[in-house]
Amino acid sequence: MYLNSHSYYSFKYGTINTKSLLEMMQQAGVKTFALTDINSTAASINFVRLASKFDIKPVLGIDFRNEADQLFVAVAQNNEGFREINEYLSQYLHGKEEIPPRAPEFQHAFVVYPFSKYTGFELKNLEFIGVKPKDLPKLVYPPHQMDSNKLVALPTATFRSKIDKTGERVVLKRDFNAHRLLRAIDNNTLLSKLPKAEEADPGDFIYPVDELREVYSAYPYMIENTERLLDQCRIHFDFEGENLNKNLKAFTDSPEQDYQLLEELCEKGLPYRYPNPSETIKNRIKTELDVIRQQGFMSYFLINWKLCKYAREKGYYYVGRGSGANSVVAYLLRITDVDPIELDLYFERFINLYRQNPPDFDIDFSWKDREDITEFIFREFQHGEGNNVALLATYSTFQFRAVIRELGKVLGLPPHEIEHIQGARFEDLDETQRLVLHYGQYIQGFPSHLSIHAGGILISEKPIHYYTATDLPPKNFPTTHFDMIVAEDIGLYKFDILSQRGLGKIKDSLEIIARNHPEDETIDIHDIPKFKCDDRIKGMLKEGQAIGCFYVESPAMRMLLKKLKVDEYLGLVAASSVIRPGVAKSGMMRQYILRFREPERRKEAHPILRKIMPETYGVMVYQEDVIKVAHYFADLTLGEADVLRRGMSGKYRSREEFQKVRDKYFENCRRKGHSYELSADVWRQIESFAGYAFAKGHSASYAVESYQSLYLKAYYPLEYMVATMNNGGGFYRVELYAHEAFMHGADIQAPCINQSEHLCTIYGNSIYMGFGFISELEQSTIEAILYERNENGVFMSFDNFMKRVPISLDQLSLLIRINAFRFTGIGKKELLWEAHFRLSNNKKSRPERMLFDPEVKRFRIPELSYDVLEDAFDQIDLLGFPLCNPFDILKDLPEEEVMVREMDQHRNKEVRMVGYLIHIKNTNTSGGKRMQFGTWLDREGHFIDTTHFPPMAAKYPFRGKGIYELHGKVVEEFDFLSLEMISMRKLQYIHDPRLAEEPRHSTMGPGLQKLSNT
Repeated sequence: MYLNSHSYYSFKYGTINTKSLLEMMQQAGVKTFALTDINSTAASINFVRLASKFDIKPVLGIDFRNEADQLFVAVAQNNEGFREINEYLSQYLHGKEEIPPRAPEFQHAFVVYPFSKYTGFELKNLEFIGVKPKDLPKLVYPPHQMDSNKLVALPTATFRSKIDKTGERVVLKRDFNAHRLLRAIDNNTLLSKLPKAEEADPGDFIYPVDELREVYSAYPYMIENTERLLDQCRIHFDFEGENLNKNLKAFTDSPEQDYQLLEELCEKGLPYRYPNPSETIKNRIKTELDVIRQQGFMSYFLINWKLCKYAREKGYYYVGRGSGANSVVAYLLRITDVDPIELDLYFERFINLYRQNPPDFDIDFSWKDREDITEFIFREFQHGEGNNVALLATYSTFQFRAVIRELGKVLGLPPHEIEHIQGARFEDLDETQRLVLHYGQYIQGFPSHLSIHAGGILISEKPIHYYTATDLPPKNFPTTHFDMIVAEDIGLYKFDILSQRGLGKIKDSLEIIARNHPEDETIDIHDIPKFKCDDRIKGMLKEGQAIGCFYVESPAMRMLLKKLKVDEYLGLVAASSVIRPGVAKSGMMRQYILRFREPERRKEAHPILRKIMPETYGVMVYQEDVIKVAHYFADLTLGEADVLRRGMSGKYRSREEFQKVRDKYFENCRRKGHSYELSADVWRQIESFAGYAFAKGHSASYAVESYQSLYLKAYYPLEYMVATMNNGGGFYRVELYAHEAFMHGADIQAPCINQSEHLCTIYGNSIYMGFGFISELEQSTIEAILYERNENGVFMSFDNFMKRVPISLDQLSLLIRINAFRFTGIGKKELLWEAHFRLSNNKKSRPERMLFDPEVKRFRIPELSYDVLEDAFDQIDLLGFPLCNPFDILKDLPEEEVMVREMDQHRNKEVRMVGYLIHIKNTNTSGGKRMQFGTWLDREGHFIDTTHFPPMAAKYPFRGKGIYELHGKVVEEFDFLSLEMISMRKLQYIHDPRLAEEPRHSTMGPGLQKLSNT
């Protein structure tokens, strides 16, 4: 009955989610209807998947519009028709062009023009005129003058409806009001100024079928035509069974050839990975290849092999991780660098005969290289008719604070009132503010627009338009209208091509090391066996000295490494997963540490669990532990165990299947004689993994990259810190990495006109900050300086610079303030006067090439005072941090001060320490109260870790970046010392000497010792 229906995937227009729309249509007595979202197919696949549960035959279409102006509705007769209308819509979405008012001649799709837009043009075979209920009075032509076969009913289902007090069916006010607010947000206008043309008709609501027949009772042929049209429509997608996998079927010409190639590649890769392969290895390879062939996943492996091969040829660094690291075939193909035999990785976690979806490879590339890899995939894997490669979308949804802000704006509220709404009690709000809150809570969670998935790429057998229309975001790669979950439902499994700065650091480090130490032997960064045995790396791990190193530098990870005294690879692999929130929250992280440090405690584990997981002392640490425990402890099949594992990872929207497996788990445990208490405790551990735990292969892949970065830091700390800063830092801000370089003997220099590049550079032990780190210094200025210096040599003086580089006064002032002209020996204040004299009346200096340099007119400037700490305040303004020890700019230092090196002498005692704030971690207790963890540096540059329990966190809040006096109790847990906070206060810096009327004579001039470079 309905040819035109909208879900809330008609972005910033519709108000009903897909499931609710089906429920309401079922209640209205509808047996079939078309979902036709506005220029969107985001809900289409999921609509088809859900429809059978409501006993509704699904039909798909698109409501083609320019902005809110409806042109026509296209309804697909079949899957070919859906492809046609997807291709047509995509053409205009890609070109950002207006859609023409007349539809093309579709071969497999009906077109319905709204009655209000019909001007008497000749209708083609599959074209009709749609008459809304409000159009019926306008239908003045007798049937013999207008072809009755071409008229169809076009009630539009956009809103819910209700019966009002008079017995009339009207729109549900909440839906219509929410719609108007969404339209105002979309148009960035006040609600009071929203044009009526931008709104839907208030009559576009859902009628029950019997009422709809009554509305069109004078024109029964319209209902008949509509039903006949819908009867001709058939749409079908596989959501289970043999045809589920819709990825590219064959990498070569056929699956058989794919298998031959896969075998050949394994044989070629065997000597590289296993020079003397044992029978165990050979049998594992054969087992994996047999399963891969039975499941038809050869092309998936070969595509990943091809793009990794391309990356190696281009010199790109990458890390293959995820559950794919459990596969020895992936190891032989060099997709991963983790030996699954060495680690006893559970192959069934990765791929088994019960698993319908292909294996999951996450491949990380440097953030600088990923775009070229993406272009390679789009270029290399087009297949058949083409258009079968696309990026995967995600849905950006309205978050509560954002939607309150947007609603406040369209209702004309000032910013301070909007802020008030977000923090006030409902009874303290006025009527308009309550309206904002009411509709904010209603709209919260609605999809706002499409975004791009962090790394998902689809390579399908058929053109992607069989399943979805595509957008063309700024990166110019076609992007689907559906997300990862919908893609998996339909049998399209993503390739994860992710971006990671850690790999950029490794690559850049090797280049910087080669430049700064040309005499050293070339580093083989893939020689992981060598790194695993390195004593320096072992020492760094045990002491948590891993600042800058991938995945092991966070405060929590430093703490865990020190508690575990990790000094070997397997321990680091376990630590990488133990640190995840699920394991920590369940209390199993503490159990793991206790059993690691105190071997006698390992007997506390249940014998079955200890047998299943001997390496982790009966503690579930990895994702595949869920499968092992479910399979061996509770006798679930591997297929059921994988359902459990997927459910825990948050990939199921429906919990029905998961609930069945849960029930079977407890039933099987009861039958096996496990006590309910034991079964429930194991289940609690399983549940704690939800969405958090790593696969062991994933942790192992991370550990490989950790070892690479640890090696570079161990032997080339300065070069590695330069690479870290040049890649935007890591877990911490750039400032901490400059400090870490200083702690390893670097001389950190402010940017210099003759020494600095765009990024940081190193000469011996001297590190020069790059021009790109100076706030507000424009790219064009940096390029002009570097071009002129590279073409014509270093600058000999300030005059020489001014004659050669076009620059404005404000840009020149930035360079002077950061002391980039210090090589001239002229003070900053004198240079600023000089710059103003020269450029005060000009927008920019105009360099001219002359045979001889004309003499520049000189001005006599009186002697100006200079305080060395002026540089520190300029550096804070321009770099974000001082290059001296920040403790040097404290107004007063507390009389009592315990250093980090002295904490061991004050265990369980109250002390006062002074710390420079580095990082705050906010979290909540199980009771929902806020607590915090702080990371600081003491005056000597060593780390202080603090714990702020809820009472202290509430009473003594952090007050921004700076130095604090910390009063707390020194506590120890597993040899790790930290400060349990009692109170804290922020200390004041000296008065800014740049603003002082009188200089601080006692500190004028050089001579302040650089203690750290934080």
